Amino acid sequence: MTMPSKSGAEAPSQPSPVPTAGSRPPEAAGELTPEGMLASLQASVGETIVGGERVVRLLAVALVAEGHVLLEGVPGLAKTLMVHQFAKTLTLSFKRIQFTPDMLPSDIVGNVVLNPAAQRYEFRRGPVFANVILADEINRAPPKVQSALLEAMQERQVTVDGVTYPLPRPFIVIATQNPVEQEGTYPLPEAELDRLLFRILLGYPSEADEFEIMRRHGSRIDEPATPAPLTADMLTRYRDRSLGLEVRDEVLRYIGSVVRGTRSDARILIGASPRASVQFVRAAKASALLDGRTFVAPEDVKSLAFEVLNHRLLLHPETITQQYVSGRSGLEPVLREIVGDALGKAVVPR
Repeated sequence: MTMPSKSGAEAPSQPSPVPTAGSRPPEAAGELTPEGMLASLQASVGETIVGGERVVRLLAVALVAEGHVLLEGVPGLAKTLMVHQFAKTLTLSFKRIQFTPDMLPSDIVGNVVLNPAAQRYEFRRGPVFANVILADEINRAPPKVQSALLEAMQERQVTVDGVTYPLPRPFIVIATQNPVEQEGTYPLPEAELDRLLFRILLGYPSEADEFEIMRRHGSRIDEPATPAPLTADMLTRYRDRSLGLEVRDEVLRYIGSVVRGTRSDARILIGASPRASVQFVRAAKASALLDGRTFVAPEDVKSLAFEVLNHRLLLHPETITQQYVSGRSGLEPVLREIVGDALGKAVVPR
């Protein structure tokens, strides 16, 4: 069989022309606006998930920005169910990969096998060849398997036996992780964490939300989410439009100041990288688009800062020790303090 060459990888889409400030490009006939897309996603997922509006918004931002997401929380918070419901509202291909300690890289990307009938070797694609990937319990897979995702997440392609195969676009990995259980797990490497746009830390629901969860799910079978008319072509157009949104130099300096502020904090061993700055800008643009604006505002930066930065900060060992000695629960409070301090020290553009 003649294998595709590396030169056969699909070319990246060209961004749309930059819209002028204050203008709003006309939508295609019958097409949802970006604000309508977000509302449709939140309504569809809200049929099953209670209190997940902000998480759905962050997933929508990641979808438009083509960034990857880690959902982290204790068991029973509906992480997997939320991703399932989110994916069902999209007219995109979806694959769920359950990570286990005995997995091999070929279980994700696929491999070359002999077809006895045709007497030739063929490449059989793995589950990573889909628009939306649910990497369930990603920290249960050994490092060799996790590394198989690095090329896919960064370059939107996989290489098998020296041949490169492009992944479908859009492409987004939504991973889940239980931070409490440590037996049979492997920490995510820093290189993989840095390729994630967001890490969303999930907590327990409020009393009212938990009551609604019991009322809604205690006596019926979950119904499938109502599909929303969100196609790959539509999301590609939204991606290109978001990349073309206006970002004033003052806002860029604001983002850069926040990111650099994490590097100079004494509680941090390693701060956020330049990749974080680039992904921060793209996430802010996608957020502005979903709000119906043609420019990025400081509010976009403030609202996304923690989810963009918290997983990129390597805490100093003394900081971790002091956190537990003081009796504070987990590392989330100190991470929020560090990001909050970086925001507070940066000059907010007017």
